[in-house]
Amino acid sequence: MGTILVAYGSKEGQTEKIAGRIAMALAAHGYDVRTESVTDDAAGEAVADADAVLVGSSIHMGAHSKQVYAFVREYREDIEARPNGFFQVSLSSALDDEDARAEVATYIDEFVEESGWHPERMAAFGGALRYSEYGFLTRMVMKRIAKGATGDTDASRDYEYTDWDEVETFAADFADFVDSTAGTAAGGAAV
Repeated sequence: MGTILVAYGSKEGQTEKIAGRIAMALAAHGYDVRTESVTDDAAGEAVADADAVLVGSSIHMGAHSKQVYAFVREYREDIEARPNGFFQVSLSSALDDEDARAEVATYIDEFVEESGWHPERMAAFGGALRYSEYGFLTRMVMKRIAKGATGDTDASRDYEYTDWDEVETFAADFADFVDSTAGTAAGGAAV
């Protein structure tokens, strides 16, 4: 089996946690997996060594991580040269209504348009409200957003909305996708 890079941009840690769970699931499928924050120089170096690449971004205040955009723009050709995928993490992804689904789709469309990258596989996962990590102003803004979305406004605790079965299913599907491209990834090298 080959090596899969899971590169992520995480602000309060939920995207990093999801990247870690994806890595564990991919390792269970026999892959060597490397997780790296896009803010670490090692992430860029790891792209060239990987047989497949997954990139994850959190959404804060309606926008993807600027560091993820920068990473994808810098390494897009290398990412596209191998099996690749993208996952985003947001509060909207945790909600099951038409408006939330439309918002999630808009986030993905904006990411593709602004980054110039068309991932081969994509997923959107519910994130978390980490009131304990927020400063005063962010806590107030997030309480206002949560009031209309989830109703979880008790800032004395944190809330997690990630569907871990969905995360593991995405990882398994990505492993199957990488398996199916063996022999064509990374310039024809077998994965």
